[in-house]
Amino acid sequence: MKRATQHLLATLTLLAAGAAGAQNMKPGLWEMSNKLKSGNADTDQAMSAALQHLAKLPPEQRQQMEAMLSQHGAGMPKVGADGGLSVQACITPEMAARGEVPTGQQGKCTSNNQPVAGGVNIAFSCTSPPASGRGQLRYLGDSGFAMTMLVNSSASGKPEQVTVETSGKWLGPTCAAKPR
Repeated sequence: MKRATQHLLATLTLLAAGAAGAQNMKPGLWEMSNKLKSGNADTDQAMSAALQHLAKLPPEQRQQMEAMLSQHGAGMPKVGADGGLSVQACITPEMAARGEVPTGQQGKCTSNNQPVAGGVNIAFSCTSPPASGRGQLRYLGDSGFAMTMLVNSSASGKPEQVTVETSGKWLGPTCAAKPR
C-alpha cells in the first residue's frame, strides 16, 4: 500500500511538471486538483485504496511526507470528497519567470514541452520511477490551467495506463508558511 501511495504521488507530481512550459503563470500560492481514471477495475481500486491510505497516514509518516514535499515547494496532498487529490504549491516570482512548477519528482525524467496556441503539448519519460506520458495543458488566463494526460507506468509490475485530469488555480500572491 505504501508503494502504491508513493507511485500515485510520483505520478501526480510528474503531471505538474507538464506545466513547466507555462509562460503566463502568476507567482504565489497555487492549488492543483487531480482526478485519475484507468479504465481497469483493479487499478482503480488500488488507486482508491492508496488515496484512503494517504488520508489516514499516521502522524509520523505524515510529517515525513510533509517534510519531503515542502523541500520541493509543495504541501501535503488533500483527498477530496470526489476521490480526487489536491495539493497546494508555492510558485516564486523566479519560478514564474522561468515557467517552473514545483514537481516534487525525485528520479531521472526528461520532458518535451511544445507551446501551442492557448497551451502546451507535453511529453515526458522517466526511468525512476518508470513512467511516460503525453497530454495537453490549456491556459485559463494567467491564474488557471486545465490539463489532461495519459500516463503509462508499471508500478504494479505490469503495464498500466492512467488518464489524469488536472486543474490548477491561483489562490493568491502570498504563499502560506505551510501549504497544505
